[in-house]
Amino acid sequence: MSQPEQTLPAPRWKSWSLQSVLPVQFGDQMLLAAIFLIAAALRFVHVTQPLVDVFSWREASTAMMADNFRLHGWNIFFPEVSWTGPGPSYQGREFELFAYIVAILQAIFGWHDWFGRLVAVLFSLVTVFSLHRLVALVWNERHAHAAALSYAVMPGAIVIDSSFLPDPVMLAMITLGVWRYVAYWVEGGKGYPILATAAFTLGALSKLPGLGVGLVILWLLGHAVMRERWRVVGHTLLATALGLVVIAGYYSWAVYLGRSYPPYHVAGSGYIWDYGLARFAAENFYLDDIWDMAWWWFYGYPMIVLFGVGLWVGVRKFGAAADAEADPALVAVPYIWLLAGSIVYLVAAREISNNPWNLHVLHVPVAIFCGRGLIALAEIGGVALSSLLGIARLAVMVIAVVALSLVPLVPRLKDPQGEEARLMGQRLDQLAAPDDLVIAISPEVGDPIAIYYSRRHGWVFPPGGGDKTWSVFVEDNATAITQLEKLRNEGARWFAVTKNAKDWKKRLFVEHHAGVLAYLDQNAEKVEDTSNYLIYRLR
Repeated sequence: MSQPEQTLPAPRWKSWSLQSVLPVQFGDQMLLAAIFLIAAALRFVHVTQPLVDVFSWREASTAMMADNFRLHGWNIFFPEVSWTGPGPSYQGREFELFAYIVAILQAIFGWHDWFGRLVAVLFSLVTVFSLHRLVALVWNERHAHAAALSYAVMPGAIVIDSSFLPDPVMLAMITLGVWRYVAYWVEGGKGYPILATAAFTLGALSKLPGLGVGLVILWLLGHAVMRERWRVVGHTLLATALGLVVIAGYYSWAVYLGRSYPPYHVAGSGYIWDYGLARFAAENFYLDDIWDMAWWWFYGYPMIVLFGVGLWVGVRKFGAAADAEADPALVAVPYIWLLAGSIVYLVAAREISNNPWNLHVLHVPVAIFCGRGLIALAEIGGVALSSLLGIARLAVMVIAVVALSLVPLVPRLKDPQGEEARLMGQRLDQLAAPDDLVIAISPEVGDPIAIYYSRRHGWVFPPGGGDKTWSVFVEDNATAITQLEKLRNEGARWFAVTKNAKDWKKRLFVEHHAGVLAYLDQNAEKVEDTSNYLIYRLR
């Protein structure tokens, strides 16, 4: 007969009280508050920026879904975009909790394009707090401070957390769920599996890559079985089974929706089953692209060095120093999370290299190891972190991260590269009748940001949706004119193009399709010809 759980030896990690979930020392509270304020300040500074940054393509689609919930129906199971004609343009997408919250705010306070950024930032602060408390459970308060600070100043996290994207909601809910599950695993308290599973399920519904972090729960479940903690095992199995049923049910519906309604689009492509293992291997799993994004976009060299040091120290000294005072199963949690994110990447390498915000799921373990790197470098030579020398070293490293990572990288990703499309869209809003349909070509062909700012439905050009390649111009003017006439017959009343619009082959529309513009000059009314864009009224 197995030994009852209450008679098992109580190591130090299991003797922690519920108070360990919250900061109990005044100094720790002040440090956490300071980190929280730093994270908020670095994210709120970008809140009011129009949706014209490097992620404008995905931001526009998300913002359109929020608009369509508010204007055309509140059924959250029918997300709709506005760039494939008069609609309804339902698409198979993740559970639109984020867009729905934005729609509610817009219904109450009126339309503002920055509401999405505001919601994203607020959820990101949940991530900061949950990450801090998770690391405090795994190690201690100083590691928690270092990890949370690393996340607060991480360029990639700042950019994504202040974007009109669902990824901040995903990471907030996933991190909250893992933290509460670890707290339950440590404490064995009542109710935590329900809270943990509810949060984790919402995170995985908000963006599917979050589901991979379930490997952490599986890891701790295995340890609970080995330690014969049957109550924990039973509660966890029941709660996670319910969560998985909900997740599987929703994404089955999303696939059905995307395949049943025009434009027959299910979000996401570029998975290993789409391209095949041989092509992924031939492309080295697109790691060259990811490396460029890592040091040009998301981290910069200082944070990459900190991450490498933290990972090396952790592997080399596993079970020593702070690890010796913690449960080995918990110490492994950041490594399991990193492994889970890596598996997600290997499965969806092409998709993630095209849409790098999907890497957000990895920012929590990266921040944890950066924090370990900060502490390890500050304490080289036996120096105490709390000593003047330790504090000075820490300050130098943080300054290096800010100066060489944060300052150059964040403005690069917040560069208003779609500004001409916004101006053109706003002018269309002034010119078009409420029910007019528009055709709009943004600086990046296929980006629907101009349609979003026109506040109308319409089409990108070439027309997009489904499995077609629609970020590349057709090769000849005759085909393009045929596409244009087809859209005119379907109700298009306006045609607009920015003068810097390029396709993925770097071909300018005004040069490559000069024949289309000549055709429009003869068969439509040119209403605007500015330095930034052309607008025609279609007869």
